[in-house]
Amino acid sequence: MSIHIRLAWPGRAAIARMAMLGLMASTIGVSITRAAEIIPSLGITRSARPGEDDRAQLSGGLAVRGAILPLLESEIGVAYRSESRLGGDLKVRTWPVTASLWLTPIASLYAGGGVGWYHTTFDYGSTLPLEDETDQRFGAHLGGGLRVPLASAAALDLGGRYVFLTSPRHPLPANTSQPDYWTTTMGLAIRF
Repeated sequence: MSIHIRLAWPGRAAIARMAMLGLMASTIGVSITRAAEIIPSLGITRSARPGEDDRAQLSGGLAVRGAILPLLESEIGVAYRSESRLGGDLKVRTWPVTASLWLTPIASLYAGGGVGWYHTTFDYGSTLPLEDETDQRFGAHLGGGLRVPLASAAALDLGGRYVFLTSPRHPLPANTSQPDYWTTTMGLAIRF
């Protein structure tokens, strides 16, 4: 009496299913390792316009950044900056909403640029015969930064960018309304 044990070799369909499951599992692993991060930040901005009112000002922001390719990250951010001009007779408040693409040749460095929508309010002092107004326009920025790991899910994010804006339409002389500015930021990148 002989006993025959027959081992079945999986068919092509079964091999394809196993390969697909393996590919899906590795893709899930990649997306987990490239989790998004939220970055609250404080910054210093300074107008690119030379003059007596070009002092550095504090700013604040919040961004969400995540990898879209191995060496490319995308970022959506919102910020707030305020500055005084004309000896305090004009207060300019800007709320930029930006989208950026950052090249990341190594994990701790990034460089790139993007575009933004800039909502700007001009509050004129009572000594000026002008009414307050709001301007909305698009701009562009170039910059880069450095990430310093603090823990497995947190890093110090040091960044800088130059923002290019067209001059707003208001009655001030061109040399007092140069909207371009520099900004440097320090944030805490928290992965989730």
